[in-house]
Amino acid sequence: MRTVAFIGLGIMGRPMAANLVTAGFDVLGYSRRRESADGLVSAGGRWADSVAAAVRDADVVITMLPDSPDVEAVALGPDGVVASARPGTLYIDMSSIRPDVARQVAAAGAGQGLRCLDAPVSGGEQGAIDGKLSIMVGGSAEDVAAARPVLDVLGSTIQHVGPAGAGQTVKAANQLIVAGNIALVAEALVFLQAQGVDVDAAVAVLQGGLAGSTVLDRKAGPMLAGDFTPGFRIDLHDKDLGIFTTSAHEAGVVTLLGAALAQLTAAARAQGDGGLDHSALIRVIQRL
Repeated sequence: MRTVAFIGLGIMGRPMAANLVTAGFDVLGYSRRRESADGLVSAGGRWADSVAAAVRDADVVITMLPDSPDVEAVALGPDGVVASARPGTLYIDMSSIRPDVARQVAAAGAGQGLRCLDAPVSGGEQGAIDGKLSIMVGGSAEDVAAARPVLDVLGSTIQHVGPAGAGQTVKAANQLIVAGNIALVAEALVFLQAQGVDVDAAVAVLQGGLAGSTVLDRKAGPMLAGDFTPGFRIDLHDKDLGIFTTSAHEAGVVTLLGAALAQLTAAARAQGDGGLDHSALIRVIQRL
């Protein structure tokens, strides 16, 4: 498994593909915008001018795309992954999409002899750069084992969580927890500022106690500085919370806080902040 086709070279995909090159894989990249592949090519990867060209001779295909319709188009289109990859190819979708779409893609792939996994990630842009993503994988245990040489390059925590679609279900839960953390950190910072305390000192002591979290460590500083350069856009987090609330409703699960968080991200988008980092939820709290 030395040749990897990597489809989707955005904020997350670019460093992930580059890490695979560094690890010795022959990586063919494809993205809608040719310039998105400049970093990959300069790192030693190659550019393919279509999905079909990228996957035709690949041992492994990875997609890292924004939403369910994008994955459906790339995976199931007439010149897509399922139609163009060789039987036996390992297809790993690392996008964050609806669990039912993940199952649909896996079934279509299996019908053409592909080995399909849904393997969404958590850790943001920095985790992708560092190769320390948390990866939740749905599919067969045999295929997960076969994918380990690739996944171990991209993440530091890889867990097989169940059959096809299970990775996406766990990712939806992940996005609920992350959004909740961000919202609570935002409210705490606004509260501290309103009280006139030394906010930097307050954050330092909070980081050392039970309130400490990765979100507090990574996001409090940029929130206070007003730096919302996107590592993970509010648009995408809003999409993910929509996946969570829909899936929860279908399962008959009541999610009071999840519904409130979905409204918070929707408000941020409505106020024009969709393109900012999800830490920009603090802007909604400040306006309120």
